Amino acid sequence: MSRRDRGEARAAGPARCTVTVCRGCCCGTGKVPGVDHAAQLAELRRALSGTATVRPVTCLDACEHANVIVVQPSAAGRAAGGRPVWLGLVNDPDAVGDITAWVEAGGPGLADPAGILDLYAFSPSRRIRRDAELS
Repeated sequence: MSRRDRGEARAAGPARCTVTVCRGCCCGTGKVPGVDHAAQLAELRRALSGTATVRPVTCLDACEHANVIVVQPSAAGRAAGGRPVWLGLVNDPDAVGDITAWVEAGGPGLADPAGILDLYAFSPSRRIRRDAELS
């Protein structure tokens, strides 16, 4: 997709939540055993199709929290005060359902996450946050 096409896609409708899924050196690999990493990503894409942008990235540099997912607010969510929410140790299939339900309800700034997601939330270092926002 060209930059022009992306700009047109943004102009066509409101900015949606973005769900960034780490699939680097630790997340999404055999270093986190017992998780079907491909199925986890496929389920997020399937469940959030038309609701959010799901994008895998090489590494978010928070390996001690593998598997890491970052939920970034929509434009409306950001305007309402929502900020990116970092979720770590997302290794339970039920967590994907909780994340999906939250994003479908509006995500950060617009809807409260299921209480169980508080157990997954963490704050990465400022360097990691800054680098993630630049990519």
